[in-house]
Amino acid sequence: MGAFTWEGSFASGVLKSHALSKELRFAAVAEFEVAQFCRSEPGFGRKLGDTITITKIKNLAVPTSATLSEHEDIPIDTLSIGTTGITVSALGRGVEYTSLADELSFFDLKTPIQKKLRDQLSQVNDNLAATAFKTTYVVATPVSATGITWLTDGTATTVATNNMSVAHCGVIRDYLKDTLLVPAYEKGNFIGLGSTKLLRGIKNDPDFQAWRQWLRPGDVLFNSEVGMVEQIRWIEINNTTALSNAKGVGSVLGEGLVFGDDGVALAEVETPELRAAIPGNFGRYQAVAWYESAHTESDFCMNPVKVGEGCDANPEPSKGYYMPWACVETGRQALYN
Repeated sequence: MGAFTWEGSFASGVLKSHALSKELRFAAVAEFEVAQFCRSEPGFGRKLGDTITITKIKNLAVPTSATLSEHEDIPIDTLSIGTTGITVSALGRGVEYTSLADELSFFDLKTPIQKKLRDQLSQVNDNLAATAFKTTYVVATPVSATGITWLTDGTATTVATNNMSVAHCGVIRDYLKDTLLVPAYEKGNFIGLGSTKLLRGIKNDPDFQAWRQWLRPGDVLFNSEVGMVEQIRWIEINNTTALSNAKGVGSVLGEGLVFGDDGVALAEVETPELRAAIPGNFGRYQAVAWYESAHTESDFCMNPVKVGEGCDANPEPSKGYYMPWACVETGRQALYN
C-alpha cells in the first residue's frame, strides 16, 4: 500500500490550504498633495448660507507724471472693485456591510473600510483642488530646450515638444515676478506642483538644486517636496488624474503648476469627517461614510501658471473674476492687478 503523502493524498481545498495571513494588504494609492495649497476663506462656515462673496480691489493707474501746477486741480481717479461668489456643495461617499459579514470575517471590517474611505476622500479633494488650479488663463508650453510659448486667453494653440528644464523654470519665475507681479508664496519663493515626468526633466538637469542644499533648520518641508530651482519649491504629484504625465508630442511633457500667494480660494462649511450610520434592520446593516460641504473655486484662480497645453476650462473676464495676468492683451487687463 502506498504511503500517505501531502501531495497525493490530500485533496485541494481548506484541509490542505487553511492558513490566512494575519496582515491585510492595501492597494497602492497616489499621494495627495494639491489640496494643502488651497487657502480657506476666513469667517465662512455654518449658518451663513451656501455662498461667500469675495471682493478684490483693482490697482489705481500710475500716471506718467503726478506734478501739479499752482492752480491745477488734483485729478481724480476712479476706484474699481470686482466680486465673485463661491458656492459650496455637499460631498460624500460610503460603504455598507452586514453585521453577519463582520461577525464571520477573519478580519475586522471597520478598519480597512475606514482606511480606504480616507484615501478616497483625499483623492477627491486633491482632484477638485487641481481642477481649480488648472483653470488659470496663463499656460506655459515648452517648445525647445530653453524656450516657452505663453498662452494667455485659455485656448490651446501650441503643442509641447520638450519636457521641463531648469531654464524653463527661470523663464516661468521671471514671468511670475515681473509680468504678472505675483507675490511669493512665502520667504520670496513660489510653489511648483509637478507630475513625476515633469520633475524628472528638471532633476536630470545638472543645475537642479537638491533640497538639502538650501533648506535651513526650522524651515517647513511640504509633503513630497523634492527640491528648489529658480526660487520655485517643487512638490512631486504622482496623482495622474490631477496632473497628467502624457502631454505634448509623444507624451514628452508632464503637467505642472507654479503659483504664489493666494492661489485658489476654498470655501468650507463642514470639514471632512468619517461618519457611522445608525444601524438598520435591527442592527443587521451598518455603514461608514465620509462627508464634507466645501468648494474650491475654479473660476477664481488668483495667480497660477499651468505648465502644459491650454487651460481646463474657460473663465469669463466679463464676469469680473480675477485673471492672473496684467495687460497681456489689449482689452483684457487683469481686474485686480
